[in-house]
Amino acid sequence: MIGGMAAPVLDLIDIRKSYGRTEALAGVSLTVQPGELFGLLGPNGAGKTTLLAILAGLSEPTAGAVKLFGDAFDPRARAARKLIGLATQDLAIYPELSARENLRFFGELYGLGRADLRSRIDEMLGAVSLKDRADQLAGTFSGGMKRRLNLAVALVHRPRLLLLDEPTTGVDPQSRNHIFERVQALNAEGLTVIYTSHYMEEVQALCPRIGILDHGRVIACDSRESLLNRLDTALTLTMAEPTSAWLASARQLPGARSVEWSHGNLQVASPEAAALLPKLLAHGAAPSAIDVKAPTLESVFLSLTGRALRD
Repeated sequence: MIGGMAAPVLDLIDIRKSYGRTEALAGVSLTVQPGELFGLLGPNGAGKTTLLAILAGLSEPTAGAVKLFGDAFDPRARAARKLIGLATQDLAIYPELSARENLRFFGELYGLGRADLRSRIDEMLGAVSLKDRADQLAGTFSGGMKRRLNLAVALVHRPRLLLLDEPTTGVDPQSRNHIFERVQALNAEGLTVIYTSHYMEEVQALCPRIGILDHGRVIACDSRESLLNRLDTALTLTMAEPTSAWLASARQLPGARSVEWSHGNLQVASPEAAALLPKLLAHGAAPSAIDVKAPTLESVFLSLTGRALRD
C-alpha cells in the first residue's frame, strides 16, 4: 500500500528493448491500476509482442524498470511469475493431451496441490464450457474450443494479472462471445486484465482505458471516451443545395467544425453533433435523410498511426 492506496498492478518506467541495432521499444512508460481491463493496441511492428513478452517475464528489457504490484519485477522469481497468467496468440496447449490433462500439467507447473488442482480443473472446465469434452484430446477440438482451453490454462493457477494476446483469433462468433463474457466476469471479480486485439470493436466494447503503441512508444493512453472525442462526428444531410450565404452562416453555428456542400449532401463535422443537428434544422436545413457517423476506435487508431500498411 502506498499512501493508503493500493500500488499499481503494473508500473512501466522508460522500458527499452533493442535487438542489435533495432530498437523494438523506445521508452515505454505505462501504469495499470488494480481491477482495470486495459486495452493495448498497435499496428504490426509497433512493439506489442516485445512488450507483452517483458510483462510475462519471458524477456528482459535492455533498460528501464518494471514494477509488479509495487515491487521490482524479477522474472526469475517463481512467486512473481505465479502472479501472471498469459494466454498467447499462438496456442499454448498440447494437442496430444486431453483438456483435463492440459490443465493438470500447467497447474502442476505452478505448484498447485493435488486436491486443490482437482477442484480447480473442474472449475475451469466449467468456466470455459468444456466439461463434456474434458477427456477428449485437445487436438480434436475446434478453433473456438482450443481458444477457450487456452484461456483456462492461463487461469488455472489463479493469477492476479491476466495478459490476453489476440484471445479470439480464428474463433466462431459463439466462442468469441463466450470469451468476452468470461473476461468481463473475471474483471468484475477483481482480476486485472491487459487485452490486446486486432479487432478494434472488441477493445472498444471491453476496455474503459486504452493505450496505443507505435514505433516502440506509447503515442496515446486515455479513457475510451477521451480517445473517441479526439475525432469529430460526421453528419451528412441530404437536402436541396443551399445558397453560399446560407453556408457561410451555417459555418458560424457553435459546434460546427466544418460545413461543406458536395453532390447533394451537406457534410458537417462536429465534436458536438447531438447539439449541432437541432441548430442546423432551426437554421433552415430541410434534409430528406440524415446520416450520423460517430468516431470509432478504429478511426482514432488510424488517425494516430497512419493508414499505410505495415509488414
